[in-house]
Amino acid sequence: MKLKKDSLAYTIYGTSPISERHRHRWEFNNKYLDDFEKAGMIPSGKNPGTGLVEIVELKDHPFFIGVQYHPELKSTVENPQPIFVHFIKAAKAFAEKKESVKNPLLQSEMI
Repeated sequence: MKLKKDSLAYTIYGTSPISERHRHRWEFNNKYLDDFEKAGMIPSGKNPGTGLVEIVELKDHPFFIGVQYHPELKSTVENPQPIFVHFIKAAKAFAEKKESVKNPLLQSEMI
């Protein structure tokens, strides 16, 4: 699958194209792609053979990425799938940032 260079997906994988495993028959309906893009969703990974969207993300979110494939199928303890690693890093950074805010009212506003 081909990744957009300026995307979170490309940052996570560090290369393009990538190969991932699928176990379903559901696909993104490209009929709605323009509507999704107008609403701020970025189609950051596409199947070059079919043009179908495989990865979506939101630009101004700390970590919002959705995938059509199953990253758990290629993940192992010794070689975890990059999306899982980056999700944990983003969650840790968010928790540390939230913890650094001493005002409980502001902490609740951060979610």
